[in-house]
Amino acid sequence: MGNNFNLVGLTIDDLKTLFGQVLKTELEAVKKHLQPKQPNEYLTRKEVSEMLKIDLSSVHNWSKRGILKPHQIGNRVYFKMNEVENAIVKLKSN
Repeated sequence: MGNNFNLVGLTIDDLKTLFGQVLKTELEAVKKHLQPKQPNEYLTRKEVSEMLKIDLSSVHNWSKRGILKPHQIGNRVYFKMNEVENAIVKLKSN
């Protein structure tokens, strides 16, 4: 029975402080695991071309070659900002 402990001699304030410290520690641990993920930011073809300072036809060609990954939502084509940035980093390192 190693989980038994004696509360005799603790004041109510001591008990509140003890529980407060335990709760704070546990809540901090839970908070770290529940951090919201950063939402994806989607760019249009035009926004990608302006961002990269390339022609719209180059955006199309890069998509066909697999450099950029298009995401179709309905009848529209979008690109994830982080994927565009990663593609540029890959191009610069080659």
